[in-house]
Amino acid sequence: MSDAALHTPESLRSRSEAVAATLPALMADAQHLAATVLLGVHGRKRAGMGDEFWQYRPAQAGDGYRQIDWRRSARSDGHFIRQTEWQAAQSVMLGVDDAASMTFSGHRNRPSKLRRAQTLAMALAIVAVRGGERVGLTHLAEPPRGGTAQLMRMAQALMEGEAPGDYGAPKPQTMPMGGRAVFLSDFFGDIAAIEAALGRAADREVKGALVQVLDPDEEVFPYDGRTVFESMTGAIRFETLKARSLREAYLARLAERKAHLQDLCRRTGWRYHLHHTDQPAEPTLLWLYRALEKVRG
Repeated sequence: MSDAALHTPESLRSRSEAVAATLPALMADAQHLAATVLLGVHGRKRAGMGDEFWQYRPAQAGDGYRQIDWRRSARSDGHFIRQTEWQAAQSVMLGVDDAASMTFSGHRNRPSKLRRAQTLAMALAIVAVRGGERVGLTHLAEPPRGGTAQLMRMAQALMEGEAPGDYGAPKPQTMPMGGRAVFLSDFFGDIAAIEAALGRAADREVKGALVQVLDPDEEVFPYDGRTVFESMTGAIRFETLKARSLREAYLARLAERKAHLQDLCRRTGWRYHLHHTDQPAEPTLLWLYRALEKVRG
C-alpha cells in the first residue's frame, strides 16, 4: 500500500475506527494488571505535591536563574537547585516496538508479542501515574506528563503505531535528563540500533530496563520436515524440506542475541528481563516496578 493510500480519508477513518474498537480492551487489561501491583506493593517516599525539601541537584542548561539556591551554591564551585518533592518527580519513558515481527503469535489462544508489550507498558504507566510520576512514549516528541488524560493519549498512540518493516529498534525522541525508560521488543532487529539507543540514554544519565518479549515457539523452534518460513510482512520467504536441521543454528543465534543484550545492559547500567507470552504478565510488571525503583535517583 502506498503512502498516499495510507492517508486517504477512507483509510484514516478505518484506522480510527479500529483504534476506537480496541482501545477500551487494552485499557481494561492494563488497569487490571496494574491493580495487581498496586495492591501488592507498600507505600514509599516519592515525589508529590507540596514544598517539603527533597534534595539538591546540580544546575543544568534550561534551569531558571531564580531556581538556584545561592546559599548552597556558595559552599562549592558549582550552582545547585533546591528541589521540592514535586520538582523531583522523575519521568518514566516507555518504548514499545510495533514492527511487524511483534504481531506474531504461535497460537490463537496466546496474545501477540505486540499486545503483551502494549499491555505491560500501559500497566506500568498507570502504576507510575498513581505514584505521582510523569510518563510518556519515547517515540513521540511530547514531554512526559501525569494524569489520566495522559494515559489515554499514550494508549491511543500505542494503538495507532505501525512501524514499517519486519523488525524494529528503539528510536527515542524524548529522554528527559536523569529519567528512567523501558524498551519492550523482541529485539530481533539491528543490534547496532539497539546499542545506539542505549548509548544515547546513557549520555543523558537515563537508566532503565530492556524487556525482551518472545512467543514460546520462538524459544523451542517446533518445526520439522517441509516448512515455509515467511516474515510477517512477506518480504522474506524461505522453504526447506528439513526444518529440524535449522533448529540448532537458530537456537545458537537466539542465545547469542540474548547474551549480547544482557552484556549491553551491564555496560550501560540497565537491566534485562525475558518475558514469554504464554506466561502471566503480573510477574514481569512487578519485576519492572522493582527494577525502576532500584535505578530511581
